[in-house]
Amino acid sequence: MYMVAQCLGAICGCGLVKWFQKSYYNTYGGGANELQDGFNKGTGLGAEIIGTFVLVYTVFSATDPKRNARDSHVPVLAPLPIGFAVFMVHLATIPITGTGINPARSFGAAVIYNKDKAWDDQWMFWVGPFIGAAIAANYHQYILRAGAMKALGSFRGNA
Repeated sequence: MYMVAQCLGAICGCGLVKWFQKSYYNTYGGGANELQDGFNKGTGLGAEIIGTFVLVYTVFSATDPKRNARDSHVPVLAPLPIGFAVFMVHLATIPITGTGINPARSFGAAVIYNKDKAWDDQWMFWVGPFIGAAIAANYHQYILRAGAMKALGSFRGNA
């Protein structure tokens, strides 16, 4: 239900943008993501996977409650690293795919814009983020957290 709600929200949001700013909307292709000329599908998919990985990994790391408990002496302002990650991912991937990193956002723009090029590579904006997010989640859970728990366990055992 959450994914459906996000998709419906993206469709409504893009519809409002089209309604309020029709000239800009048409000039900039409705904000629909598409693979840019000169890049192949593998590059586009890779950009979406890596971009989503960076974003999801940053969100997990910045908001990890165990990290806050471990590093309670370091004040963490989670929105700052998350916003910086979004900024960096956009700088890197806008020239390739227009930066999807969220299937709902790509889907909503494609539905409202509804031109062939917006639909040609729509699969890339679903598959890439799902793969990137799954890799980030597994990396965070099984590599970083497992390593931290092992280190904490050996530290506590030595004390």
